[in-house]
Amino acid sequence: MKAIQLSETHQPVQLIDAPIPSPGPDDVLIQLRAAALNHRDVFVQQGLYPGMKLPTILGSDGAGVITETGSAVDTLQIGQEVIINPALNWGDNPRFYGSDFRILGMPENGTFAEYLAIPARYVHAKPAHLRFEQAAAIPLVGLTAWRALMTRARLTQHQSTERVLITGIGGGAALSALQFAVAAGAEVWVTSGDDEKIQRAIELGAKGGVNYRQADWLKQLMTQTGGGRAGYFDVIIDSAGGPGFAKLTDAAASGGRIVFYGGTTGNITDLVPPKVFFKQLDIMGTTMGNEQEFADMLAFVSQHKIVPVVDSVMPLDETEQALRRMDEGKQFGKIVLSIAAN
Repeated sequence: MKAIQLSETHQPVQLIDAPIPSPGPDDVLIQLRAAALNHRDVFVQQGLYPGMKLPTILGSDGAGVITETGSAVDTLQIGQEVIINPALNWGDNPRFYGSDFRILGMPENGTFAEYLAIPARYVHAKPAHLRFEQAAAIPLVGLTAWRALMTRARLTQHQSTERVLITGIGGGAALSALQFAVAAGAEVWVTSGDDEKIQRAIELGAKGGVNYRQADWLKQLMTQTGGGRAGYFDVIIDSAGGPGFAKLTDAAASGGRIVFYGGTTGNITDLVPPKVFFKQLDIMGTTMGNEQEFADMLAFVSQHKIVPVVDSVMPLDETEQALRRMDEGKQFGKIVLSIAAN
């Protein structure tokens, strides 16, 4: 089979010929039709991920067709169109993953390949309304956004009346959070360093947004939302951290929940404690999610017919170009690899 392998950090990935994996008794063999990139793949290529083990086939997201099932598998069928949960071995505690937790695509071989063998417990029916390229865009960012928004921030899944702020719109997780929050009925606002991305977010259902490159972005945002108490946010979803995080405590409503799943702009500084405790704020970190959350997220996607935002679709042999596009941060939505069926 054709696969994309990373042999050394800080080097281009390579298209290789690899043996088709054999499924064990509890596994299924999936002929992948599409896979999607995450920043994780770039971080692994740059040697910035803990527990590095090379060579490896990259890729955490994938969708395809089952071609073989293990002897102990009775919940899935050959020919079934499926999607993969990349969060492996979460453990028994739904609040925090255990010591054996890992993410598909390093150290285990991932989805940038024509075939993948994986335990059946991590394989779910593909939402029927989605093409393979769309379905492959869901798993990692969808799970991350779902846990951040629904589990940690406790947004009501139906007919929410809360106001939500999502920072750094354009990345896959932020866009998933936007789509989930809009589908739940929340009033959603966004920030971005790109005015065009803000406009595209509005087309996806956001009420409005501001460019965080403006020094007075918070003042502009509060003016747009009505100012005063009515302009504050019940839920804030952030992926940047850094010095700007402190402003989010100003934007939060009393009793608000701020959840962050990234730190792309560095360490959080200048946080003023009284702004947190007098407003009774909850500030929470999150990453990935457990198996029940993945199932709940997929059910929500199917119920509301959510179609993830795909930035571009590229062939498997252009994975290195796809990684560079992601590293440059030019995408709006997910970069997907199309894997032709043999």
